[in-house]
This record gives sequence, structure tokens and C-alpha cells, in this order.
Amino acid sequence: MPSESREALLAKVMEAAAKDGLADRSLREIAASAGTSHRMLIYHFGSREGLLRAIVEAMEAQQRAAMTGDDPHEVMASLWERVSSPEVRPFVRLFFEVFALTSRGDSLTSPWLDEAAAVAGRLGVEPDRAALRLGVAVTRGLLLDLLAGAPKEEVDEAYAVFMRLYEARG
Repeated sequence: MPSESREALLAKVMEAAAKDGLADRSLREIAASAGTSHRMLIYHFGSREGLLRAIVEAMEAQQRAAMTGDDPHEVMASLWERVSSPEVRPFVRLFFEVFALTSRGDSLTSPWLDEAAAVAGRLGVEPDRAALRLGVAVTRGLLLDLLAGAPKEEVDEAYAVFMRLYEARG
């Protein structure tokens, strides 16, 4: 089997895992669904835990990259549009699955807070870390609601209410 770059292999694993899940699957089963060997996964990621960590880090980086726009409202709206889109939903489901399988503490929230603070600074807004943490928590909660089958229109409206409340706080 030809050697693949770590990034290409990770992309294949993420695609397969978004479709097939990970929770009860061995490293060999994960590798087979991605069309590679468990040895390649161990070579590139060290262990199943290392692979799970790499999946979450890659997904989180992709989502944080959606924080674009010229004002806070636009940033919040574009981020929600991206993370709640039907195309991304399998990866959101995978994020929560991997999140439940790993014990990473605040390391899954800190990068979001750091990136949001950087975006706020770029927009000339004083970063409020507690408010940013609330934004991460609300977004994740609403994404769980979507995954549980709540109507998208209702969840979108709840996010719009959150944005209005966030903006009104001054």
C-alpha cells in the first residue's frame, strides 16, 4: 500500500468516520473504512487516541476558519451558517462522538476563545472571554439540538435570538 501524507490520510479517515462513525470501531475497522491500514494510522497518529485528537483538531480548525466578516454580527452569522449546514452535519456529529470518547478538558474550547478574541481584536471590539465562552457553549448546545432532530428553522431562530441578546449586552 503506497504511503500517504498525514493530511491526505486524515481527510480520508474523517470522510469515512463522518459516514460510518467511530464509537465502537477498532483502529483496524477505521482504517479499512478509509481504505488504508491500521499500521499507517499508527505511523501517522501514534494510537487510536492520537487519531481521535487529530480528527477533532482538524474539524475545529475548519470550523474556526469560518469566522469571517467585517463586523461581529456578520462573523456570528457566517459561523452559524457554516457549522449548522446540512453538509457539515456528519462532521458535527463526529465532533460530538469524538468529544465523548476523549478527555481533553478545556483544550477543545480554548482555541475557539483564542480565535474569537483575535477576530474581535481585528474588528476593533474588546474581547470578553466569558461572553466568548458563552457563545461557544450556546453554539454547541444548538448544534446538539439539531443533531437530536430539532427543526432547523427553530434552531436558527434560537441562534438569532442569542445574537440579538449578545449584541444588546453593549
